[in-house]
Amino acid sequence: MNNNNNISCSFGKSKSKEYKIPRKHQNQNPKEDKIYDIRERSFQFALRIIRISNSLSKSLPFNIIKSQLIKSGTSIGANIEEADGSISKRDFLNKTVIARKEAKETKYWLRIIASQKIEITQIKDDIDEIQEIINILSVMINKIRNVKN
Repeated sequence: MNNNNNISCSFGKSKSKEYKIPRKHQNQNPKEDKIYDIRERSFQFALRIIRISNSLSKSLPFNIIKSQLIKSGTSIGANIEEADGSISKRDFLNKTVIARKEAKETKYWLRIIASQKIEITQIKDDIDEIQEIINILSVMINKIRNVKN
């Protein structure tokens, strides 16, 4: 990792490619407090998923949903961290694809919770946030796939 505001990942010693993920972005709107470091963003999202799970009913159907939601919602960041420590382009791509799959599953569980008209005020914001994470991961995947070997 270099010292500027990017996360970089290079593969191999010869013809190394560098993949940069912006850590910060200068907002035009200072009221907007978005995190642009995908690792930190996925970590904060995982914490929100745990809070949502803790607020759900303790009935059997919700216990199953909570379990699935926590598994998929916390796995996103874990796979992003693994991708950052990858040793090859293929490994980086695989971990990033897995993170996106987990993000899509998380969105599914959040939609189920939202459809039950549960009084969790930020559930729509969390669905919007996971869609943004999915979009970011999709851009990363497409850029990696388009890099010539």
